[in-house]
Amino acid sequence: MRMRKLGKSGLFVSELSFGAMTFGGTDGIWGQVGKLGQDEADALVKAALDAGINLFDTANIYANGLSEEIHGQSLRNLGVDRDDVVIATKVNGAMGDGPNRRGNSRGHILTESRASLRRLGIDHIDLYQLHAFDPAVPMEETLEALDTLVRAGDVRYIGLSNWAAWQVMKAIGITALRQLAPITSLQAYYTLVGRDLEREIAPMLASEQVGLMVWSPLAGGYLTGKYSSGGDSTGGRQTELDFPPINRERGEPLIEVLKAIADKHETRPAQIALAWLLKQDVVSTLLIGAKRVEQLNQNVEATQIALDEDDMEKLDRVSQLPIEYPGWSLAGSDRA
Repeated sequence: MRMRKLGKSGLFVSELSFGAMTFGGTDGIWGQVGKLGQDEADALVKAALDAGINLFDTANIYANGLSEEIHGQSLRNLGVDRDDVVIATKVNGAMGDGPNRRGNSRGHILTESRASLRRLGIDHIDLYQLHAFDPAVPMEETLEALDTLVRAGDVRYIGLSNWAAWQVMKAIGITALRQLAPITSLQAYYTLVGRDLEREIAPMLASEQVGLMVWSPLAGGYLTGKYSSGGDSTGGRQTELDFPPINRERGEPLIEVLKAIADKHETRPAQIALAWLLKQDVVSTLLIGAKRVEQLNQNVEATQIALDEDDMEKLDRVSQLPIEYPGWSLAGSDRA
């Protein structure tokens, strides 16, 4: 497992990281995502550590806080040294009734950061991320609240999740102007079947040296091939929860190419999809969610696959985005 710097910070994270969204679900959407209890979580966290993964990601809203509780308990059950892991969590979603129990306000951020610390059972959060953009709150208020947490030692680094390129750039400008804690990372959706990030977000991240944490790198399991024609989707998440949205008309030809390249490398389509992402310069780490240790270990195999130029060309061609403005206007203008 290789380590990569997260953006231009001094924080090193494993190229694959573990997402704990499957921990603790009961009813509703979290039950559809995953219903893993403590013993199952312990086994998965141990397998991730054994594979060399050091970054573990969750959020206060996952299973209404239970994911954080289970994850923190797993680390204690396994006797993990706190300094050997990077713990990331998020804030934004509704954690109760009322207008002040959600969003990116100073009050909500300060209250929920302490609640996350309590649920995780730790004294600091390594990476604290805004789970979504909040148009109701001045960005200055939000970023100053995060800076307060960094200066207090409750948080080491700050990140964003699911923000547009212009929103990230505005945040970078505000932190630089006001000398606040900088933006270290963006967590975003990026897959072979969903390359929209390449239009605006990826060039911005590269320019500003912000790290990219990829969520759902297998498009909710679609890139395993089990949801395509002739695949066996029994028990698959997308049979219950159609997320993230996928253009299956564009996806079917891609699945066929993935299967062919997987056969060439004697592996599975999912591993090829992950290996393609790991070759993208803008990527810092891929968040892997799993319900079984076997599934996690299979995904870890992607770190050992060496795709050649022919593999990359075939995957790029079948999955490339349709050109749109201003892309076609800027074509050929690069003088570098």
